[in-house]
Amino acid sequence: MRTEVEIINIGDELLIGQVVNTNASWMGSLLSQNGFYVKTIKAIADSAEAIESALDYATKNAQVVLLSGGLGPTKDDITKKVLAKYFDSEMYFNEQSYENIARLFYSRGFPVSDDNRLQAFLPVKAQAIPNRNGTAYGMWFEKDNTVIVSMPGVPFEMKTMMEKEVLPRLKARFSVEVYHQKVIMTTGLGESMLAKEIEAEENALPDYIKLAYLPKPGFVRLRLSARGTDDEQLKSELEYHTSQIVSRLGEKVVYGFDEESLEQVLGNLLLNKRLTVSTAESCTGGTIAQTLTTKAGSSAYFLGGIVSYSNEAKMQLLGVDKVLIDKFGAVSKEVVEQMAKGGQQAFKSDYCIATSGIAGPGGGTDEKPVGTTWIALAGPEGIVSAKYSLGEDRGRNIFRASTIALNMLRMAIIEGND
Repeated sequence: MRTEVEIINIGDELLIGQVVNTNASWMGSLLSQNGFYVKTIKAIADSAEAIESALDYATKNAQVVLLSGGLGPTKDDITKKVLAKYFDSEMYFNEQSYENIARLFYSRGFPVSDDNRLQAFLPVKAQAIPNRNGTAYGMWFEKDNTVIVSMPGVPFEMKTMMEKEVLPRLKARFSVEVYHQKVIMTTGLGESMLAKEIEAEENALPDYIKLAYLPKPGFVRLRLSARGTDDEQLKSELEYHTSQIVSRLGEKVVYGFDEESLEQVLGNLLLNKRLTVSTAESCTGGTIAQTLTTKAGSSAYFLGGIVSYSNEAKMQLLGVDKVLIDKFGAVSKEVVEQMAKGGQQAFKSDYCIATSGIAGPGGGTDEKPVGTTWIALAGPEGIVSAKYSLGEDRGRNIFRASTIALNMLRMAIIEGND
């Protein structure tokens, strides 16, 4: 039997977009990894009506209800008062909570304020949950076999409370399923194309293994998640079905697993092969160089980059022939290949990635509309290049061109060492 959880995040700031609700995603991930089934996540206002309404619904539909937010010392923090009323509970002064508040304040050189002293009052019907990083204790209520836990909304306070206090108590109180997941990292194919490519593999999945498509520009994560009671069987079947999908897509599309970034995989590949790379960028404006250098130790394989945004820079820094620019335009096979070769020679690198395109929103023509992008790669075996039509959004075009270029380099290294 699965244990269902409802998460309620309290705060007007979440609803108006002033604060991103990172608590929800973090809590959902932690609970899922530990075998709980997250049924609903809600963000609600700092109002008694909203909190009571959310509790009415949640306590009828889940075995566990987790709230975060509204436990601070200011007047807009009303969660504790609302919970005391909801559970018809008197308040009492919790000495342990007050000692924790006093210790924190005195360690910072401040006296305990009246508002902070009020935080030590807790509902009689709640079990107090220590806060190791702040002044607001959590509260554990039980009603009709449902557990309701209220925690601070401050992320580093809530996370410690969840990991050290709440989760161990929940696991002792409820039976949970075995849960495993595997994420296949892909690039180069959109969501619908991937679905068509692996249709047979998806149809072969048993009911207890689910496949989710999680797209973002340039990438699609394929998440396989398995729930059940037999740990070893789930692990075995998950590995089998993962291998079937990977085999179908191939390494040109699948570059890694479990949230690995393309630059991490590429960096490791360059290190292992003892190869170096440089960049000669125009439309991507240094994005490829910046991406390559996010990995620690990248100086071992990234030698440098040139952002040759103007035609003059292409000619002076990369040795591009003016005749080619005049004849074919800066966004062309001929020019981008000379850029790649010029960058390779300038840095004496094994590989050089070059880009030239029309990122937008202006600058396009009938012959070369916005999104037209040429990418070239100079390597030990010569130069390869390809033309892409990426769309009309400038930011997406830059990101997608950079991703395509990095994957082009990854595949060139793999194929060159087969």
